[in-house]
Amino acid sequence: MKKSYIIFGVIGGIILIIFLMYYTAYSGAVTKQENLDEKWNNVQSAYQRRADLIPNLVKTVKGAAKNEKDILLQVTQARAGIVNAKTPEDLEIMGKKINTAINIMYEAYPEIKSTDNFRDLQAQLEGTENRIKTARDEYNKATKEYNTHIRGFFNSMFINHETFPRKTGFTADKGSENAVDVDFEDAK
Repeated sequence: MKKSYIIFGVIGGIILIIFLMYYTAYSGAVTKQENLDEKWNNVQSAYQRRADLIPNLVKTVKGAAKNEKDILLQVTQARAGIVNAKTPEDLEIMGKKINTAINIMYEAYPEIKSTDNFRDLQAQLEGTENRIKTARDEYNKATKEYNTHIRGFFNSMFINHETFPRKTGFTADKGSENAVDVDFEDAK
């Protein structure tokens, strides 16, 4: 009778070990798959942030630059007497008065801030792209961990590969390995 208890104990122990191996493999795969999905959602979130933020920043910078241009043009024309001048004689008189005033006192023009706005826009663009790259890198790292887990020797025996298929990391678009050609002619 003692032999039968030993045999049942050994069989029970083997079943328990197999169950624990299956449980560990399956639970680990679920955890890694959820982590992988979270990382991809973070990539999508970074894309959405870019789509929401950048067009609004560009509109704001363009609007500020146009406003500054209009104000500076009006101030310059007013100081030159062009706005109120009706005849060439008026222009000459206005010009003499303004030249005299310029010589007498310091003349302050509005401070130009649009260059700073463009610099801030560039910083936001760079920061956004860095966030996206970081999210992509974290996704690729999670993909590697997940694939390594499901393809491990014991785990591959216990895991259903339809439930836990192998995943592909982020890959760049075809041709993106080439340098980007920046054309400043369109910026005129």
